[in-house]
Amino acid sequence: MEAGAGTVVLVHGGFVDGSGWQGVYHQLRNDGYNVSVVQNPTLSLADDVAVTKRAIDAASEPVILVGHSYGGAVVTEAGTHPKVAALVYIAAFVPDKGESVNTLIEGFPKDGPQPPILPPQEGFLFLDREKFHSSFAGDVSDEEAAFMADSQVPWGLDALGGTISDPAWRSKPSWYLVATEDRMINPVAQREMSSRAGATVTETPGSHAIYVSRPEAVTELIEKAASEVRSLVR
Repeated sequence: MEAGAGTVVLVHGGFVDGSGWQGVYHQLRNDGYNVSVVQNPTLSLADDVAVTKRAIDAASEPVILVGHSYGGAVVTEAGTHPKVAALVYIAAFVPDKGESVNTLIEGFPKDGPQPPILPPQEGFLFLDREKFHSSFAGDVSDEEAAFMADSQVPWGLDALGGTISDPAWRSKPSWYLVATEDRMINPVAQREMSSRAGATVTETPGSHAIYVSRPEAVTELIEKAASEVRSLVR
């Protein structure tokens, strides 16, 4: 990495925590990047944005802000932070002003696989454990998928309902990785959201857990974004 390339801040999605970024983290660190992994409580969008902004506050500039799945909504709201130079979406939601994860889901294709989300329990969502592997992490080993299913983080309804006030992708350059075998967020919806945002798009075979199963593909896109940002500020 060239001097002054800055920091990558990684933001996880719903049902999981930041540990899934471990492969991406190690590759970025090996390439010389400073990396911060956000641990969102996923109770509300406002709380998660605040946690993410604290990580950005502590980072060196420029920051490449990366979001997976629901993390895409978090980085869309948090990415207006002045230290953020670019956004990278990994099989993620990309809401516009006034939109939420819920409103985006309502417009997604109804044909094809649907996420096996169980009915809310005291204001929180979980995925059906028996369907977690095939739906969320189809290209992850049986053992690792079982661990992910059994270590699910409750996803608060307030997080899904939180609306965007000022979408960062309207003022910051963005990149998007479409996971073409995703059974949680339909790849058709991923293409539509990334196109609307004017993102630079890469498509890679992989499940919704592509950040776990294909860390090299995710890292490559992040580093591409970082490289292009460096060339713009010279």
